[in-house]
Amino acid sequence: MFQRVGGAAFKKDLGNTLALCQYLNNPEHQFKSVHIAGTNGKGSSSNYLAAILQSAGYKTGLYTSPHLKNFTERIKINGKEIAGERVINFMNRVYPFIEEHHPSFFELTVGMAFDYFAEEQVDIAVVEVGMGGRLDSTNVIIPEVALITNISEDHKQWLGNTLEEIAAEKGGIIKDHVPVVISEKQKGISEVFERISIERHAALSFAEDSYTATFEQSGDLVVQSGDSQVYSLKVQPAGYYQKKNIPGVLKVIEVLQARGFNIGEEHVIRGIEDVKTITGLKGRWHVLGNKPMVVCDVGHNKAGVEFIMRQVASTPHHKLYVVWGAVNDKDVSGVLAMLPKEAQYFFCQADIPRALEAEKLYEEAAKQGLKGKVVKNVNEAIKEAKVLASEDDMIFIGGSTFVVAEVAEL
Repeated sequence: MFQRVGGAAFKKDLGNTLALCQYLNNPEHQFKSVHIAGTNGKGSSSNYLAAILQSAGYKTGLYTSPHLKNFTERIKINGKEIAGERVINFMNRVYPFIEEHHPSFFELTVGMAFDYFAEEQVDIAVVEVGMGGRLDSTNVIIPEVALITNISEDHKQWLGNTLEEIAAEKGGIIKDHVPVVISEKQKGISEVFERISIERHAALSFAEDSYTATFEQSGDLVVQSGDSQVYSLKVQPAGYYQKKNIPGVLKVIEVLQARGFNIGEEHVIRGIEDVKTITGLKGRWHVLGNKPMVVCDVGHNKAGVEFIMRQVASTPHHKLYVVWGAVNDKDVSGVLAMLPKEAQYFFCQADIPRALEAEKLYEEAAKQGLKGKVVKNVNEAIKEAKVLASEDDMIFIGGSTFVVAEVAEL
């Protein structure tokens, strides 16, 4: 499992996925879909789109990864997770295939999702890429529209050393004559998408050419098209990064409307403002408690952490306590350099083989001038922070999806 052990479980090849789909009578061609890639923002964007489509009355599948608490979080229809019994039945059905082909955990999960969506006859499924795009197991669908969110450094050992190389891998989801939306223009990266879309005769839209989003002091996100205000949204989950995501989501909705989907303004507002209730989205600026304010977020690469730390800085608090862990295949020092020096840290490690040892994390953090202590267990670290924190302080928990996954209150 890539989720637990990292690179050793990664298969950069679509052969097994195509063979599995054939074994299952090609479910990937039996439902309409939206395909979403990117480094940051693809999970939130996927949930927003699913919530909007569901609000508009469409039976909506949602495939995302990784899960936080339960495997079944990855595969949902109308916000309801796949039943454990369905998972078992699927595994029994594909056991002969597993014996012969030895597919990866992710390949099996994608096959399971597509099989479920086809069997349940969803109107449309929102499918989030696992990693990259070009050779990701999800890249066997022909969607109504593709969305590519922010591109930044992550998974460099598999996707490429430069942002342009990473963008080319993500741009691999662009299909012949299928419209593609890019959430934000990024220097040197936009040209990569333009080149691929010309090669594939795909209509390309940059969301920020149509929409701009800014937060007001009230906390509402105001979205404008040209000089006209089109939305004022109480965005859930809160977070500066949503002003990058929402324009992309709105542009995708525009494309779907042009392709015959009946989606109104009220569906967009409800989907974005009630996304947590509608799809069960967890782990994005997730407020766990107040007095002191306790927040967790799964953002873990440089671009994600930059936005999170801006959100932390703009949230009123006195002292800041940070519970932080990491995995052993990420750029730890680059991320640690972005964290506030004045905070008090508790360095922990998730209970998976991929976790970076808390002692090593502590040593790396010390080089960046961060002060704190090692408390290996995530929940023990949170308890210690709560003992020290006053009512007007703040506790932030993050650094890794797997740290957030172990938070008992989530």
